[in-house]
Order: sequence, then structure tokens, then C-alpha cells
Amino acid sequence: MPSLFRCRVFLPPLSRDIYGVISSSWCLITTGQAGYFVKAIELLQEMQHAGVGPNEFTLTTVLAACSNLVALDQGRWIHACINKARIKLNDRLLASLIDMYAKCGEIDFAFELFNVQDSPKQTVRPWNAMITGYAIHGYADKAIELFEKMKEDNIVPDKVTFVSLLAACSHGKLVEMGKLYFDSMTKTYGIEPEIEHYGCMVDLFSRAGLLQEAEEIISNMPMNPDVAIWGALLGACRIHKDIERGERIGMLMKELGPKHTGCHVLLANIYSGNGRWHDARGVRNSIEMSGERKIPGCSSIEVDGKFYEFLVGDRSNPQTNQIYSCLEEIVAKLKERGYVPELGEALLDADEEDKETALTIHSEKLAIAFGLLNTRPRTRIRIVKNLRVCLDCHLLTKFISKVYDREIIVRDRVRFHHFKDGSCSCGDYW
Repeated sequence: MPSLFRCRVFLPPLSRDIYGVISSSWCLITTGQAGYFVKAIELLQEMQHAGVGPNEFTLTTVLAACSNLVALDQGRWIHACINKARIKLNDRLLASLIDMYAKCGEIDFAFELFNVQDSPKQTVRPWNAMITGYAIHGYADKAIELFEKMKEDNIVPDKVTFVSLLAACSHGKLVEMGKLYFDSMTKTYGIEPEIEHYGCMVDLFSRAGLLQEAEEIISNMPMNPDVAIWGALLGACRIHKDIERGERIGMLMKELGPKHTGCHVLLANIYSGNGRWHDARGVRNSIEMSGERKIPGCSSIEVDGKFYEFLVGDRSNPQTNQIYSCLEEIVAKLKERGYVPELGEALLDADEEDKETALTIHSEKLAIAFGLLNTRPRTRIRIVKNLRVCLDCHLLTKFISKVYDREIIVRDRVRFHHFKDGSCSCGDYW
């Protein structure tokens, strides 16, 4: 049974009086829903020690925890427990396993599991899980192919299907295809698009640089747009350097969600990225005065069944000195191979040396250095990050994958990135 460890666990110790099938299952489910994913997995392990057999609800909840943590070793252990106990797979459990493997970077194995001849695929759940997996990995063509196969098998798509399908079109730059599927929701299937579907369409046009069209979708929505939808467009304004639109939308969002720090940070980044340091400082000062805190970058990595977490500039790991020395060596070696830091990502009004230092301590770089130090050569490295990967970290990871002969899988807030031999599966479009 794999062990589990994080550098920071803020949860109280689990009491030993929770056992019993009903109480254990309920505690496990509520723990998972609360976001305490590590505790959910630990609780299943304690149940096993106590001789309490898991049921469908406990298993699907812990598999969801593994998905969120990208805890592949834990997920494989749970899958082995299911096989050992000869628990019959139903559509929910199959969908949970597919989702876990896909979100842990094992998209090919997820499809193998889905494609087993006698697997329960009579409902839409496993199909949705597989289409979602392809979408988050950026395999738009495979997601569309599976959707067409789903229709051939007379499986009726639902609202979840179209969220995943539209997301796949967004990551694949398939604007016309996305428009076709969106229109088919009402015309062919009688499904009224909800705010999530409109959000996918805004994202689709935004990623393609069609910001005016994206804003028109928001203006014509039958429901009030939320902060997340405006945020997608604001993020695109930064990427595509549409300062005027970004400033206007940023001000609008300050009125809609005055305590939504992420939007204010985006606006400050738009100013910083275009050298408007005075305006950027003004936005950041207003954030500080409001008492709201910026969400720090956080990356996690699983090594030998243990889970480690790094914040930006983190120095809490016992191997901190080795990690930072390793990073210095990596950067020096990669510069010899042509790596030039993307200093614009530092978003600081400072000299180039300070900007480069600020970039070096990003959380995913610390996690990758830790992975290089603690895994065998050519071992695949998996990272999960809570924010979008910046241009410099993306560039550096491509270089690392080639120079150090490593396959590196990063799941950020937007999608999966498969780095191999100096290139990324996203095609530098995310």
C-alpha cells in the first residue's frame, strides 16, 4: 500500500472511532467534497487496515481525490483493490477510473480501459469521462471521433458531453467545429446551453484571438455573465496584448466582483506586460488595501508514492539547498543550448538579473528540479499546478525534456502539457 506525504498538511488527525461501513463512507465522501483530497485517500487506507470493505461511493470519491492530486500510484493501488476484491465495474466506477487515469496523465491507458469489450458503456458517463480526458489533453480530433462513435452506438449526449466537446474544440483551435456543435445542442438535441457552454464558446474565440466575437457572445448571452466568463476574456486580452479592451473589461470586473483578486491581478499583469508600471502598482496597491490575498503559485509532484508540494520561492523542503543548486545548474546548462529566459513574464519593474531570479523560483521549476533529483534517469515526471503555466516555465520545461531526456507531464489550470524531446503537446497554444 503506497504511503502519502505532503510538505504541508493543515488537517487535524483523524479520530479512530469512525469505523463502520456507513460512518466511514459518509466521512470519506464529505472529506472528498470539502477538497481534503489527501485525507480522503488516507481514510481509505485506514478503512482497509480496519477491515472495512469499500463500496462504490467510497471508491469513486477517493478516485476523484487521486484525479485532483494527480496521485497515480494511489489511483493504481485503488484499481488493484477493486480487481482483488472482484468488485464489478458499473458505469459510475468505470467513469471514475477513466477520469483518474486521464487526469493523472495516462490518457492511453484510460482509453484501453474504456475500450475493453465487456466494459459497461451503455450510459453516457464513461463516454463523457473519456471525451473529457481527450479534451484536457488537447486531443481534439480524438474527442470528436469518440463523440461520433458515441452517436453510432445510440448513446444520447447530455450537457456534460457538450462542455467537454466544446473545450476540446477550444484547445484544438477548431472555431468552426465548435460553433457547429454549439448550434447542434438546441437544434438537434434540444439541450439549452447553460453558462458553462457559453463560457466554452468565449474561451474558444478568445484563444483564437477573436476577442470582439468573444465579447459579443457575452453581450448576447441569455443569462448574466459571471466573473469567470469575463475573466476568460480578460486573460485573452493579456495574451493577445489588447490593452484597451483589457482595461475596459478589468474596470467592469472590479465593479462586478470587487473582492475577486484574480481579476485584479490579471489587470495588473496586463499593465506590467506593457510597461505601464505606475498603473500596475496602483492596481496591486488597491489589492493590498482591500485585504484580499493573491493566490500563490503552487505545484505538486508524486515521487515513490509520496506527495510533495512547492509554493513559489519555497524553502521548506529538506532538500532545499540541493533543489536550488540543481536549478542553477539546469539554467546554466540550458543557456548553453540556446535557452533565453522570457523576462517579460517576471512582471516586475526591475533590472534583468532581478527578473531572471524572480522567474527561477516559480513553483513548477522547483518541483521539476526535485523530480530530477529524486527519480531515476528517463523516469517520467508528473506535475500539477494550480495556475496557468507561464511562458518562461513552458519554454524551460521544453528544454529540460530534450537536454535531460525526460518526459514531463504538467497539468495546469488550463490543460495538460506533455513535454517530450523539446516540444509540447499543446503546440505552444494554451
